[in-house]
Amino acid sequence: MASARNISRGFDHSSGQVSTSLGRSISPMASFHSPPSSYGVNHLSRTNTRPFAKQLKPFATEDIKILLLENVNQTGQDILAKQGYQVEFLKSSLPEDELIAKIRDVHVIGIRSKTKLTAKVLAGAKNLIVIGCFCIGTNQVDLQYAARNGIAVFNSPFSNSRSVAELIIGEIICLARQLGDRSNEMHRGTWNKVSSACWEVRGKTLGIIGYGHIGSQLSVLAEAMGMSVIYYDVINLMSLGTAHQVPTLETLLRGADFVTCHVPELPETKNMIGPVQLDQMRKGSYLLNASRGSVVDIPALINAMRAGKLAGAALDVFPSEPSGNGDYFASNLNPWAEDLQSLKNIILTPHIGGSTEEAQSAIGIEVSEALVRYVNEGTTLGAVNLPEVNLRSLTMDEPNHVRVIYIHHNVPGVLRKVNEILGDHNVDKQMTDSRGEVAYLMADISDVNTNEIKSFSYHDPRIVLINKAGTTVGLIVPSEPYFTELPAQSTQRHDRFNDFFTSYWWKLPVSICERFNI
Repeated sequence: MASARNISRGFDHSSGQVSTSLGRSISPMASFHSPPSSYGVNHLSRTNTRPFAKQLKPFATEDIKILLLENVNQTGQDILAKQGYQVEFLKSSLPEDELIAKIRDVHVIGIRSKTKLTAKVLAGAKNLIVIGCFCIGTNQVDLQYAARNGIAVFNSPFSNSRSVAELIIGEIICLARQLGDRSNEMHRGTWNKVSSACWEVRGKTLGIIGYGHIGSQLSVLAEAMGMSVIYYDVINLMSLGTAHQVPTLETLLRGADFVTCHVPELPETKNMIGPVQLDQMRKGSYLLNASRGSVVDIPALINAMRAGKLAGAALDVFPSEPSGNGDYFASNLNPWAEDLQSLKNIILTPHIGGSTEEAQSAIGIEVSEALVRYVNEGTTLGAVNLPEVNLRSLTMDEPNHVRVIYIHHNVPGVLRKVNEILGDHNVDKQMTDSRGEVAYLMADISDVNTNEIKSFSYHDPRIVLINKAGTTVGLIVPSEPYFTELPAQSTQRHDRFNDFFTSYWWKLPVSICERFNI
């Protein structure tokens, strides 16, 4: 009789090691895809006969400087370095004064959650065109200031959702069984075998505050373990499985054995769980927070734990967090730190909800690819502070095309003046959209001769001149001082264009005023 075979897909039989496949985490709301057939070919798909996409690069890639902070995953570094950019990598965040000096000349910066890009910091970044947040949140960036200055911001909204959801599931079980306390006792040599106040999670109710990417995945996992799920959100959302939405936060707090928070940092969510809300929770219930440190009033939580109102808690985020690893989580950082550390059955983790190899690899890929698309092509899909604009790629069958991109104030008259300038050309396709007071225009112009395009750097790659038969028809400049350095043979149309952009110009990055190689 043949011996049994291990057919586990997650094990590398040749090495005897668990597979380290870094496939992307998938949102539960993403569409399902058919598995690939043999040889990587899906026989149900049509043969792709579309022309090859044209590589668009408006500048010498080696001139683009990128700064990556906070140990951005190697996958992201590799994607950016492959483009030929100058990539500098640091494992930690930087103090404000060092950060201001460091980003003065960079075009792209990649950060995680600890680097604070305030208006003061961004004001000194004269060449900055785009920010990549290699995480979910963007509250560490002054989004309004960035938008007003033509700096796009991208993030990774759900690549680490599964990792955070799994952490919460693990913590729910650990809290219900008091595993943290038992483990600490064993490390000290104490054998304390007890069953009092230790529970199965099957049959218990989980209350999820915020039913987004993380909350919905957590809902599915919790139901698989036999838990009932209720959730509260400020908008009506379709539930997964048998979970159901409750009308108020109080309803959720009074009906759940475990309460977990998955909301963004907003004025409305600051101290969302305070003394009143803690009092509304069931006696002997548990509170978990892996969203933002400002969501839970921690001194109030300490009081509730000491009073026996709660049986346990798990915190992965805090109002103030160290900028690097070390013995920094102390009372000088948060005055209540020692009180929190003294509590029983409380799990404290250093903001590791999304810190898995799979999640960080997926985030590195997602954010870096968004940065490359924006820098090289001007595509803003996925930007959190600019209108999302995209045109189909130019192809090799369109050799004499150029792409013009323009960020401007969302005020009457701008598009009319832009179209007056573009009117001398055949505009193959054009799209514009606005987001608040900022608007974004993208246009592809056809039948442009290579000799009609000239680029002037003047120590700054962001000046673009488009000529037709010797007449300047399009000029976008980075700042007013550069006006005086332009060629003396400027035409009347050239002057009119200058006047227009002086009136409506914000800050134009490399990719906004670009001359593509054709």
